[in-house]
Amino acid sequence: MRYDTPSLERWNSRAYDSSFGYVSTQGAPLVDLLDPRPGERVLDLGCGTGVLTAQIAFRGAEVLGIDGSPAMIEKALAQYPGINFIVGDAHDFTVVDPYHAVFSNAALHWMTRDPGAVIASVREALTPGGRFVAEMGGAGNCAELTAAMHTAWREFGLREPELPWYFPTPAEYARRLEQEGFVVRLLEYFDRPTPLEECPGGAADWVRMFAGSVLEGLPPEIVEPLLQRVNELAAPALRRESGWMADYVRLRFAAVRR
Repeated sequence: MRYDTPSLERWNSRAYDSSFGYVSTQGAPLVDLLDPRPGERVLDLGCGTGVLTAQIAFRGAEVLGIDGSPAMIEKALAQYPGINFIVGDAHDFTVVDPYHAVFSNAALHWMTRDPGAVIASVREALTPGGRFVAEMGGAGNCAELTAAMHTAWREFGLREPELPWYFPTPAEYARRLEQEGFVVRLLEYFDRPTPLEECPGGAADWVRMFAGSVLEGLPPEIVEPLLQRVNELAAPALRRESGWMADYVRLRFAAVRR
């Protein structure tokens, strides 16, 4: 799906799997919540390199993975040749035959153009009574990281960075789901401090990976000093003796199409 995030198309799929594999690892409980059954048709929306798509398929479901990054889909096809993957836009995708469930992990917050349209597309892809099970960043996600970015940009005399995410409150997203024809069966909102074990450059590495669009167009000579300042500002809240942490807040839900 095209998430209106220019840098996303240039994500390095190998780096994503090796350095940020926790995105998939932390998604395992979400697969349990989905509880895919043999013979069910499941659509994995924002599937990335297909790690969780493969877990769903392993449980016997017929699964289709969709993502907006051609690089991610290329790697998914290479790693899991027996599973179907396609490049698609989450805001207006369509399917020929409806699915029993739509699953999404750590992807919905990238779909910023029109979150309501994404939910509407999910509804149209489901059978009546079909379920929508997902986890995304919630309000307050990465608050310390983004506060450090805003301060650093201001200190360098730059315009406030346009951050490429949508982090709703539980009430806001539940309202969107209900407006688009879903009944919310479960909604959880919780902190998930996450070690950035493969980020020797600290918050700067995180910015490069997940907010690379904010660096585009900046004078090349200020990028490294700017990111170093982000590290300095974020360190008191996020650096531990064991390494850097990301201050993640997650929104997890299960909803059923009316």
